[in-house]
Amino acid sequence: MTPEDRRKMIVRAVLPLVIEYGTAVTSSQMAQAAGIGEGTIFRAFKDKDEILDSCMLEALKPDDALAAIAEIPLDQPLADRLTEAAETLRAHLQRMGALIAAMHNGGRGGHREAKSHRGGRRGSMDAMRTAMVELFEPEKDNLRLSAEHLSSMFLSLLFTRSRMDPDEDGPTTRQIVDVFVNGALEAA
Repeated sequence: MTPEDRRKMIVRAVLPLVIEYGTAVTSSQMAQAAGIGEGTIFRAFKDKDEILDSCMLEALKPDDALAAIAEIPLDQPLADRLTEAAETLRAHLQRMGALIAAMHNGGRGGHREAKSHRGGRRGSMDAMRTAMVELFEPEKDNLRLSAEHLSSMFLSLLFTRSRMDPDEDGPTTRQIVDVFVNGALEAA
């Protein structure tokens, strides 16, 4: 395994622990989760802070969500495709939020790695928009707006929903998709 592959493997194994325990996660817990010795962790990373920084960057990347969206069958109805994509993105946002909260609770809120990723946010949003455009393609001849515009609008709805109070009784993903696809008015 290359050093970079080892680092990636460690981060993927440790990320759920960091979400659960924040900065209180121990190197022993990390090693056990990765199935390696503690010494191996510190040959791959200089210290615990570097591991936590790497976990933060990994959680911010939408790669897994984008891969899942790319796998959505395009022969499904548009509402089903959008619902599946929305649930995938919701899970990604929840993971990001959980990690940021865990890090903040451990005294690492607004950490430099999260701040340095802010420039990468535009690239992430562009990648999400492009992935969503693909989901509209089968209906491209029947769309009222371009797939690009619809993708941007749909993502805006999703991200607005993610900022809602979790205790608030808001619309379900299926309801958001239904109104987006079919409009706000009942069929005549």
